[in-house]
Amino acid sequence: MSMKMIINELLPSNEECAGSLKNVLDALYVLNGKWKLALILSLVQSSKRFNEIQHAIPEISSKVLAKELKDLELNDFIKRSVYPTTPVSIIYEATAYSRTLKNVIGELSAWGEQHREKIKQSMRKPSVNTIGEQKV
Repeated sequence: MSMKMIINELLPSNEECAGSLKNVLDALYVLNGKWKLALILSLVQSSKRFNEIQHAIPEISSKVLAKELKDLELNDFIKRSVYPTTPVSIIYEATAYSRTLKNVIGELSAWGEQHREKIKQSMRKPSVNTIGEQKV
């Protein structure tokens, strides 16, 4: 078998690359934003009312929280249940589908930790200017 044939078997085709990229972009689009993963993680721990979520993540505004919860509900990551009590109770809870992100979040966390360390290490190395002198 020629080297070219071996390489062609090992490397994904253009179609496979395009498909993989599309899948990654779709996933990033759905999870995009500063708060979505934090909200999912909070609700995986326990079901909560709106104010409880806001207390758990105090940096998020009410307006942004309402929008993010709607987006997560539309994508089936959370369930919104309305109970006819006085006053009306609305409880948000993570769905089984949101739990499918467990491994993804774990991998992202591990990669983020490695990346942070890599950047810290590169910042500790002395830089060299164009003349070859070290900057301190």
